[in-house]
Order: sequence, then structure tokens, then C-alpha cells
Amino acid sequence: MGGGEAHSAEAVRHRIKNLIEHETLAEVLSDDRIVEMLAEAGIDIARRTVAKYREAMHIPSSVQRRRILKQSI
Repeated sequence: MGGGEAHSAEAVRHRIKNLIEHETLAEVLSDDRIVEMLAEAGIDIARRTVAKYREAMHIPSSVQRRRILKQSI
């Protein structure tokens, strides 16, 4: 990897899942925002890869998650 630290796909998926599990209705994280947060932690990943991992874990899109959170109130 171009000078950055190598992170296993499993570790990155775990981080994505953890970020989404702790989101609130006030801040439902888009795939772009997740990319930014991971970059701040030194993880260089494409938005398409975040979407692929999220979908593989059967996690809905931010729009769908926002709708689900609103219904649960």
C-alpha cells in the first residue's frame, strides 16, 4: 500500500460496523462520511469499498437507516 498502514478487510469491516452501530438520528453516517472517519484513523479506503463491505454485512444504506431510526422513535 502506498506508504499507508495495511489493514485487514475484517478489521475494516469491524470498524465500519462499529461506527454504524453508534450512530444517532442526528448523525446517520453516509458512506462518504465513513470514508472520512476511517481516513482520520489512518485507513485509506474507497467509498465503493465501504459500500461493498456494508452491503456484505447486510447493513442498509444511510437513507434506509435514517428511515428505520425515525420509525423506532
